[in-house]
Amino acid sequence: MSEQPGDTQLSLLDKISRIFLDVPSDRNELIELLKKSHKRNLFDADAFAMIEGVFEVSDIQVRDIMVPRSHMAVLDLEHGYEEMLSVVVDSGHSRFPMIGDGRDEIVGILLAKDLLRYCNLDERKNFDIKDVLRPPIFVPESKRLNVLLKEFRTSRNHMAIVVDEYGGVSGLVTIEDVLEQIVGEIDDEHDDADAANIRRLGINRYSLKALTDIEEFNEYFGCDLSDEESDTIAGMIMRHLGHLPKRGESVQIGRFLFKVMSADSRRIKHLQMVLLPVPTKAAEE
Repeated sequence: MSEQPGDTQLSLLDKISRIFLDVPSDRNELIELLKKSHKRNLFDADAFAMIEGVFEVSDIQVRDIMVPRSHMAVLDLEHGYEEMLSVVVDSGHSRFPMIGDGRDEIVGILLAKDLLRYCNLDERKNFDIKDVLRPPIFVPESKRLNVLLKEFRTSRNHMAIVVDEYGGVSGLVTIEDVLEQIVGEIDDEHDDADAANIRRLGINRYSLKALTDIEEFNEYFGCDLSDEESDTIAGMIMRHLGHLPKRGESVQIGRFLFKVMSADSRRIKHLQMVLLPVPTKAAEE
């Protein structure tokens, strides 16, 4: 019997439907089903890691990934054009909170590109920062990332100011910060290759380069991870797992929960680390 048009498509649909024949009753079962599908080479490791990331953003709060207030690059409303331009050039960022009397008074968001029109000295005579400021968006620390991402998309904003329960500024979060939870670390041509190896993202959450020396890690966190068999965090993780981990894999070593955010076929590049609470004596018993 000859094959009818559309038979190939129906065959593929049939294969997919067989995978989901047993409908998962919860998210954990769905993740397990996706793991089995990945093992059957229906999609690659990067796709699986991104699918996991999509699920995880509904569990992560803004406070977990925000740039802390102390690390925010801000501009002062009282500064002149040259001072603002200097901060913009030195930081390499594209968006800046504009503060008034202090860091708790965010009066607007400045886009670096809006300063370009005033590079001409004649145009600079008419420079008034209030003409180019965008209204700031404020979000609470407890907002879930999936909700924030939807708000970013609908409002076309790329940055939000994070406030605590008392209305004080506790940090900022960008759309890139949210997307990195899904697709992994995003580096662009402006990222400094010599930037700090360890960067605090939020409460007990850190980003670190995989080639960070264990000695530097121990000094930063006041711990004593062994560096006898490995010099770097990447080496320690691979030795602990017994293989080169793929993006999305996690491993706990002591109080440190590491997750691979970026890796290729030869090495780990970026990690996220959560500092777990010290177990109490009662919990250990």
